[in-house]
Amino acid sequence: MNEFSLLCRILGTLVYRHPNDPAVEPLWELLAQGKLNQHWPLEQDELLAQLQRAYDRDSLGTDYEALFYGESPAVTPFGHQWPQGPAEAEVKNFLTTRGMPLSETPADHFGLLLLAASWLEDHAADDENQAIITLFETFLLPWCGAFLGKMEAHAQTGFYRALAMTTRGAVQAMAEELLEAEGLDDDEGQ
Repeated sequence: MNEFSLLCRILGTLVYRHPNDPAVEPLWELLAQGKLNQHWPLEQDELLAQLQRAYDRDSLGTDYEALFYGESPAVTPFGHQWPQGPAEAEVKNFLTTRGMPLSETPADHFGLLLLAASWLEDHAADDENQAIITLFETFLLPWCGAFLGKMEAHAQTGFYRALAMTTRGAVQAMAEELLEAEGLDDDEGQ
């Protein structure tokens, strides 16, 4: 798994899954042991330190539910509910035509889109970046800033504020890397 895929998988999992979900347990262990830094390709040490603090999991669960799922969530994680967000059917069609297995959760969930970027990267043929570029440019970037800004503003724990800031920086860095790679591919084709 390369750095791009690793970033997308970690950040996507932390946004997509409830903190008490057993699938998140390995990440909690990495965070608790301070081992995330050695695998993190971006200069985000202060934010990673904030993510790696000891947090009460029940408080994180309460914050997660209030942010994304309660009776009146502070911020919706679904792109189709944002003015610049994608239609869920478009995202689902895009991902299924590329062979990604999907669950019953709407395919335009912010965390799932990051997980999809990881999946596309891991299953792409050599030098095949177009699907990931399309995912970022069409389905993620148009509403990413608004979503993360609102997530940061409404988070009640330092963890979810730091996660929003970390994700913003990581998505921006990955988007720039994708555009640079696309530019290089275009130059080589000429």
